Amino acid sequence: MLKPAELIELRGVGPLTLHDRRVFNSLIEAAWGPDMAVPGREFTVPTASLKHADEPMSRLAESIERLMQTIVVARALDGAEMRFQLLGANTIRTTTNAGTLTYSFWPQLAALVRDSSIFAKLDHAVMRSFSSKYAFALYEAVARRARLRHVFRENFTIEGIRDLLGVEAGKLVPYKNLKTKAIEPAVVEVNALTPYQVALEPRMDGRKVVGFIMGWGVKDETGMRDAYAEIQRPRVGRKERLNKAAEAHVILDEQMSH
Repeated sequence: MLKPAELIELRGVGPLTLHDRRVFNSLIEAAWGPDMAVPGREFTVPTASLKHADEPMSRLAESIERLMQTIVVARALDGAEMRFQLLGANTIRTTTNAGTLTYSFWPQLAALVRDSSIFAKLDHAVMRSFSSKYAFALYEAVARRARLRHVFRENFTIEGIRDLLGVEAGKLVPYKNLKTKAIEPAVVEVNALTPYQVALEPRMDGRKVVGFIMGWGVKDETGMRDAYAEIQRPRVGRKERLNKAAEAHVILDEQMSH
């Protein structure tokens, strides 16, 4: 799917779960086009496209409600900050064997993205493979930047990287917790499951972490084949496989540096 870059790095999405993010992306994709910016325009999708067959409808309803309740901050082209809810009014209709969701977006959101000229190409199979919402957010951010020419790294403040990963305010405040619960799992999954390679290294002022440097690139053919192969494998045991692969990579880097 193609997702407007303006909808990738929004502030305030910390409360959203991994499932919420998947649902939102599906709603954006289904609505994308010139009609998205028409005031009051409604869109309808089958609920089967938003959840697994064995998932209760209540889980989808909870995700819809969180999207409605989440107020995000985006920056307009003129630098102004815009605040709006991710999802407008909606209706879920269910029958014995099927259901539909009819939904709308706030005009401010539609106006922000209708003239978007930057898109990130996201792969459905990859998005379904993540177990961490932080990995999902990092994948979106890297997919956007991978299209840039001659730019392969970017500096972030601590707050900036928290916003990029969608870390909820007040959560994972100590650096150690942010590193082990959000940054490291996200980097491991993105490097193992996507066409991209990414690194997030702390910027130090003495012994204090003051920010991060993010570097990224597109994998070679072998790396892409490995990522595709892992996506096809069962989820059972994936965490252990990815951690072992990441540890082996660190050991190899250390050996090459000596």
